[in-house]
Amino acid sequence: MKAEKIDQSGGEVRIVRTTSTFDCGGRCPLRLHVKDNKIIRVEGDDFSEPGQLRTCLRCRAYRQMVHHPERLMYPQKRTGARGEGKFEQISWDEAYDTLAGELIRVKETYGNQGIFLATGGGYLASLHNPGFAASRLLAQFGGFVTHYGNISSEGAVWASLVQYGSVMVGHSREDMLNSKLIILWGWDPARMISGTNTMYHLIKAKENGARIVSIDPRYHDTAATVADEWIPIFPGTDTAMMAAMANVMIREKLYDRVFLDKYTVGFDKFSEYITGREDGVEKTPAWAAGISGVDASTIERLAREYATTRPAALMDCQGPARSAMGEQYNRCTATLCAMTGNVGRRGGSAGGGLMGIPVGHMFRMSAIPPGKNPFELDGPKIKGTLDIGLRVVKRVHINKIFDAILKGKEGGYPSDIKMAWSMCNNYLNQTGNSNKAARALKKLEFFAVNELFMTPQAKYADLVLPVTSAAERSDLTRPWPSGPYYTFVNRAIEPLGECKSDFDIVTELAERLGIKDFNPYSEDEWLRMFVEKNPETGPQITDYEKFKREGIHRVKLPEPIVAFREQIEDIENNPFPTPSGRIEIFSQRVADLNNPICPPIPKYMSTPEDRKDPLFEQYPLQLLTPHPKNRVHSELYKVEWLREVEPHRVWINPVDAEPRGIRDGDEVYVFNARGKVAITAWVTERIIPGVISIFEGAWYDPDENGIDRGACANTLTKDAYSGGGAAVMNTSLVQVERGD
Repeated sequence: MKAEKIDQSGGEVRIVRTTSTFDCGGRCPLRLHVKDNKIIRVEGDDFSEPGQLRTCLRCRAYRQMVHHPERLMYPQKRTGARGEGKFEQISWDEAYDTLAGELIRVKETYGNQGIFLATGGGYLASLHNPGFAASRLLAQFGGFVTHYGNISSEGAVWASLVQYGSVMVGHSREDMLNSKLIILWGWDPARMISGTNTMYHLIKAKENGARIVSIDPRYHDTAATVADEWIPIFPGTDTAMMAAMANVMIREKLYDRVFLDKYTVGFDKFSEYITGREDGVEKTPAWAAGISGVDASTIERLAREYATTRPAALMDCQGPARSAMGEQYNRCTATLCAMTGNVGRRGGSAGGGLMGIPVGHMFRMSAIPPGKNPFELDGPKIKGTLDIGLRVVKRVHINKIFDAILKGKEGGYPSDIKMAWSMCNNYLNQTGNSNKAARALKKLEFFAVNELFMTPQAKYADLVLPVTSAAERSDLTRPWPSGPYYTFVNRAIEPLGECKSDFDIVTELAERLGIKDFNPYSEDEWLRMFVEKNPETGPQITDYEKFKREGIHRVKLPEPIVAFREQIEDIENNPFPTPSGRIEIFSQRVADLNNPICPPIPKYMSTPEDRKDPLFEQYPLQLLTPHPKNRVHSELYKVEWLREVEPHRVWINPVDAEPRGIRDGDEVYVFNARGKVAITAWVTERIIPGVISIFEGAWYDPDENGIDRGACANTLTKDAYSGGGAAVMNTSLVQVERGD
């Protein structure tokens, strides 16, 4: 990386306290040094007391993104074919007239069900979250079609709501210092930043004497940093290993029967499955070893260690939950936590994958109740579900957006989509089966995109609207999942070029659609109301001006937050928010679905494109698509500093590389029936044989032969979802061969 010389002569340098709004697991306080409307330096948190929130390399390179030469600065309309990326600059007046005209045309021709709104997690904030403003606009315009579900965590959300009735299943991170054993099951917080302070407290826990075990197909950065033991496992088989651990605990009477009797329902049904009384197959360590690749002796040893070490924290996450049986992984984790009596205990854990605490968390509840998608019905209000208060015509699962565009009503979807408006996302790149997504975008009559860069998805647009970065607007944001703090996004610079915020774009469009008084307040008035009238922040933040000035409000906790502590201390007066008032190892709500791939107790089941699929003979490698450390999904992809940190490569074990004639640094093709990518090979023992890894977020870039030269992982993944709604990103079979 070349050192950059910065001229600080002349002009005044201001320091602005703010934060990023990336869709990563952190929310890092930043001090941006600004001169002549340019960020010239980025500093992190200067809090001197314990609890400093250290920013990672993504925010350290923040100004490289904000001032990147490829930032979109002007509205543009398409001049070439869809996907070519050929555009010409137009005025904002023409852009507004074009978008308003298309909305009116589609509404009058096809009805509001022809309009699709796609919003996402590109930046997470309160006022300038485009999903809020655009949804409100289109609701007043007569309604729209949109999506439901969460690519990253829907399986974990579903599992937590089924088992506990809440997504607030985490402990504040300092509670790890009370743990004697920490099992990191599919969790790599060093890369995906599961809370800004997570790795700090994990390292402190190790220094405090906790034994740390990592279970993952990859020897990832977190394992390399803190783990005492790495247990490799085949993708998609986690639940089999957990079932075998439960078998050991039951057989050797190591489980906490008193806890289960008092706080749970359905353990006996789970026990019938584990011991084989239900289906004639006992879930022994030997049975699981044949499925998972983990030695039976290792499974037995870990089961005994976890059951007899108190307190112990079994920390699952969302990587294995993005699979064809993702929710079963999180439900089985929660069941093991209950079997060992670690739920609601200091130093323990509840599982469930989300790890959120109810102070400062980005999202408090899922819009989709367990076992039901309320948006398969018409209308904004449905008894017993979350009232979204919008005229949503229909919704489709987030990993089926492009399939719905291609097939419409004939394919069983709620409408025939004719135009789409996308903001704050790059779904062509980030949902399954990118080649299908590209075909779908070519089918639309009209496609508009709000963007910072000419992303792979933006190249397919008819109209591209340039938006501001978080440095060019003020807002509020909160961390996920760890907290406990709230952050203020102070505008550091004025909008560059002709960029506008999504909220301003929507506001000005409202006037052209004849919607009056859409935005009656100033930016600061909105933010003040959000803080002072929010039932969560109101009691916490009593001085708005101080919050704005300091850029952060830290919540001082008298002791670590422990999920469900109140329930465990007094279950009669503080029942779990489930129908039974207990932890539901067996869920009657799920049983009522009568869905064979969504059982009422957590189970291991074989799925399409696992190692038992006949397709395995043709495509004998399992593909993992983890989060990278040098970008946030597909954001920051263009930042050269970050691309130098870790080149985009495919991890492949020498056992798989050598028979294919692949050496380290070779260009290889990774392919299946959905597509083919060209990528550099990294031959390493940090991944187990039979499994390869391509980090998600690299930009889709097909050549004239259809080979994706950008090596987008989702060129290879499926646009499918599990019985609990998990996007199936880590259940894909592929083959690898040496390049030409």
